[in-house]
Amino acid sequence: MILVVDSGSTKTDWISVDDSGKTLFATQTLGLNPQVLSSAILKERIINNFDLFQNRKQVTHLYFYGAGCGVDSPQQRIKKVLDEIFINSEIVIKEDTYAAVYATVLPKEKAIVCILGTGSNCTYYDGESIEQRVTSLGYILMDEASGNFFGKQLIRSYYFNTMPKQLALEFEKEHDLSPDTIKENIYRRENPNTYLATFSKFLIKHKEIPLFQDIIAKGLKRFINHQILQFDNAREIPIHFIGSISHFLKDEIERALKLKGLTMGRIVQRPIDELVKYHKILLDKKG
Repeated sequence: MILVVDSGSTKTDWISVDDSGKTLFATQTLGLNPQVLSSAILKERIINNFDLFQNRKQVTHLYFYGAGCGVDSPQQRIKKVLDEIFINSEIVIKEDTYAAVYATVLPKEKAIVCILGTGSNCTYYDGESIEQRVTSLGYILMDEASGNFFGKQLIRSYYFNTMPKQLALEFEKEHDLSPDTIKENIYRRENPNTYLATFSKFLIKHKEIPLFQDIIAKGLKRFINHQILQFDNAREIPIHFIGSISHFLKDEIERALKLKGLTMGRIVQRPIDELVKYHKILLDKKG
């Protein structure tokens, strides 16, 4: 049994296939980002899933693509957890940028692939290998144009009183915006990046509001300048996108790219299906 996993900070998709490529089961857990979660919570989120617990001994190969797995120490943390659960499995762990590339890029295609979900990232694929120019330092220092980035901007707008009054009242109805609640979730609880990203749904829902259009445009401009334009041939190749923010802000992204002379490529909201196709092709080649 082969298990393919696409893990973000908010949610994790799992699909199991047999040696012939037939899907055995598909399931979902909460996010498993080892940079922001303890080993105990990582383990709990996996073993509390019925399908995974029931089939844990049958898994022979596990391919885990995850946010927060680009640095050695968190990667080793999630590997140790997976080793303890899937005791009969060979385990391969790669950062989520590999999942983004495998889910969007055509064979031998040169492209830049961006992740815009709870967090954000960008990588260059030369047709064979991956290159990143910027090392992500996470949601506090980076993650421009991500869900948690836009969530922070909304909270700032609300507290700095730049949000239109009627909109602020609606924002209050949808979220507990008391300072105690916000500070508790950001500074004391697990997954502050995921918490911040929940506010971005409000921005997407009202993205036609001029203030929100400005927040979106500035966030995308920062992401393009700091990430995409690091690559010298950025204007010569397509720019692909992965993630929920990419999906819901497609028009805004295309507009921002055009302003910089860049070409929009493919947008994939949920990469797990394309990842499974990729691994099925590998199975066919082995067969």
